[in-house]
Amino acid sequence: MNLAGAAALLLWSVRIIRTGVQRAFKSELRTWLRRSSNNPPLAAGTGVLAAILLQSSTAVALLVTNFATKGTLSVAIGLAIFLGADLGSAIVTQILLVRAAWLVPLLLLIGVALFLKGEKSRTRQTGRILIGLALVLVSLDMIRAATAPIRDSAAIAPLASYLANDVFSAFVVGALLAWAMHSSVAAVLMFVTFTAQGLLPAEAAMAMVLGANLGGSFIPFTLTLGAKASVRIIVIGNLILRGGGAVIALLLLANSAIPLDYLGATGARQTINLHLGYNLAILLSGLLLIKPVTQFLDGVLSDPISDEAVVIERISALDESALDVPERALACASREVLRIGETIEAMLSPVMTLYENWDETAAKGIRSSEANVNAMHFETKMYLAKLHQSKLSKVESHNSMELSSIAINLEAAGDVISKNLLGMAEKINTKGLQFSPQGRKELCDFHDRILSNVQLSLNVLMTGSVDSARQLVEEKESVRNVEQKLQHCHLERLRKGTTESLETSNIHQETLRALKQINTAVSMVAYSILLDTGELLPSRLAEQNEEHG
Repeated sequence: MNLAGAAALLLWSVRIIRTGVQRAFKSELRTWLRRSSNNPPLAAGTGVLAAILLQSSTAVALLVTNFATKGTLSVAIGLAIFLGADLGSAIVTQILLVRAAWLVPLLLLIGVALFLKGEKSRTRQTGRILIGLALVLVSLDMIRAATAPIRDSAAIAPLASYLANDVFSAFVVGALLAWAMHSSVAAVLMFVTFTAQGLLPAEAAMAMVLGANLGGSFIPFTLTLGAKASVRIIVIGNLILRGGGAVIALLLLANSAIPLDYLGATGARQTINLHLGYNLAILLSGLLLIKPVTQFLDGVLSDPISDEAVVIERISALDESALDVPERALACASREVLRIGETIEAMLSPVMTLYENWDETAAKGIRSSEANVNAMHFETKMYLAKLHQSKLSKVESHNSMELSSIAINLEAAGDVISKNLLGMAEKINTKGLQFSPQGRKELCDFHDRILSNVQLSLNVLMTGSVDSARQLVEEKESVRNVEQKLQHCHLERLRKGTTESLETSNIHQETLRALKQINTAVSMVAYSILLDTGELLPSRLAEQNEEHG
């Protein structure tokens, strides 16, 4: 029971760290990944850093597949980031195995202070990360304490001997455990700790660690079975290189072809260094094999092609029969408003790509989506008006008005995308204009930040989380400051006489303003939640509404 509890704490601790990093630095992570889109070695390095921060190669994989689905990341670059993330997760295990008794109380003291006293979301999430790191170290100490009494057990000796003599079975066990735990980091930490405690022979632990690499590469595969071909090429490419490499390494281990003496003095050190060395070797060899692997998979995998387009009629969530039950009717309206928000996200995502390469088909898709947004907004407004004809409680009436307000703001964001941003993208392509390299970088980074905030606003709308609402409002303030800074940078380039900046000045500045308008519109989702909890003064809400108007 103690061992199971320690393993559960280890999994939860790793999750706490990942959650903290995603909430505090998700926008920066997205920007780093996108910036590496033309350089495989740089992409691999970005993957290493992202996995170290997120404590998980799977979390990086999900970010990469999201980019690949939207067509903003090539399969070769995506696979390079995957391989870098695999090495990053191996580096994480090295860091987390550091034993220092003084570190746990220090991390807890600083982490709790930042989390409880921090005024900004990023400060509190940094505290969350430090608390998670401390709990990882605590969980490893619990594993050591739980395994000490059973180390000399008569029942353990035959099992340990069997695994040491049958590394293939140990390999399978390691793969299954890593897949079941959905964390190769946690699995490897547990295997190495078992070895350090004398519970697991080094040969068995090494085979299990290699198996964990196969299991870890299988996790994204199971999560993307129904994804586009470009996504599956990346995921299966990683499975072939990392998983297939693990099988080859296992054969070398079984035939004593790996010079273990060079990996460390103890079985535990040899095991953890084998994990690091293996992933480094896979990254270096994988960078050379990316092109042939992706070309082969591109010829094998393809998206299903249909001779006739299947048109699926939009089904409204607004159930007229639910109007007699206000609670149900409000739930229906919430679903419809959430769908409006998801449509806004889909419209905004490809905009910067259109600035560079105009695609009339994609533009028509955005305009069609805007028509759907207008229709959904009107239907939602009429539905809520009908609901108000019934007797509503004060809370129900308030919630109805808030949904109507959110729908209005989201519809306004859709107008900005389809009319302002799309119009400027078409203009810059029609006239053959180009942004300066620095100007384009600034716009793409700002677009990434706004898109991340749109996704956060949908989470707030769906969960009603006070923490997420607070983060969204803080982000709104940050976006305002960043927009002002970027406007100043652009004016500075104009002062220096940069040719591209002179030609695209109006479009550059209007794009920044439009993106800020979209951010303001989606941020309004958070204000009612914070007003209800007393964290936002009514005057401040009125000020924000006035600014948006």
